[in-house]
Amino acid sequence: MFGWFYQRYFRLLAQIGAFFAANNYFHRGIYQGSLKNLCYPGLNCYACPLARFSCPMGSFQHFIAVREFPYFILGFLGIIGVSLGRFVCGWLCPFGFFQEILYKLKTFKIRISESHTYTKYIILFVLAILLPFITHDSWFCRLCPAGGLEAGVTQLSLDASLRGLVGGFFYLKYAIVVFAITSFVFIKRPFCRFGCPLGAIFGLFNKLTFFRIRVDMDKCTECRVCQMVCPMDIEIFKNPDSLDCIRCGRCIKDCPQDALSFFYGSEKEVAASIH
Repeated sequence: MFGWFYQRYFRLLAQIGAFFAANNYFHRGIYQGSLKNLCYPGLNCYACPLARFSCPMGSFQHFIAVREFPYFILGFLGIIGVSLGRFVCGWLCPFGFFQEILYKLKTFKIRISESHTYTKYIILFVLAILLPFITHDSWFCRLCPAGGLEAGVTQLSLDASLRGLVGGFFYLKYAIVVFAITSFVFIKRPFCRFGCPLGAIFGLFNKLTFFRIRVDMDKCTECRVCQMVCPMDIEIFKNPDSLDCIRCGRCIKDCPQDALSFFYGSEKEVAASIH
């Protein structure tokens, strides 16, 4: 009984727990406690009244904008990336969890090829590096749908005095939020796949991380069940080290041949463990 519960609900409980851990529901106004000096590993807007931690992308852009190399942020992301790859996206990111919940709504679905997922690297370079360096401003934060939803909409709902200050740029940001939320209903985690620069950084470590998915091709029949259940729509049996794999474990849980498993070790150790 416990094993069934663990397989079916453990990640869901972890995502819900991470959502409440990252946000403070008992504090009115922007939380300014000591935890704001620390980065949350997933997207969690600094300006959100509920957020307990800083957003690593916001901190990353700040250093770029003031033209200082973000040693601490890259070190922080690097340690997580080497240890776990893109695991954070699948287990601890509140915005990723929100996308998965909306995709469960019963509607027609749109499939977009993973060949287009390079767009998040363009966003990383242009909005999070190039424009902040040139303009001394955090452009990804200005347009981020997670920030727009968590901070912009939330602040206006809590503080009526801010509503008179709303201008054209807010409506642009609000339109991005509406477009993003609508897309979540029809497309598998579209922001994570095509727009998130933090996911792009973590994804680069999927080739280097010790936390891997092992594919036993002697058992695999290429039935594609893994791809059908994958929140990122990955052919994991072909590319277990995909830059988009969030290590959620859905493919492992639902594989009818038990051909997939988690493995902690180097790529050579994975290959040796199969034979």
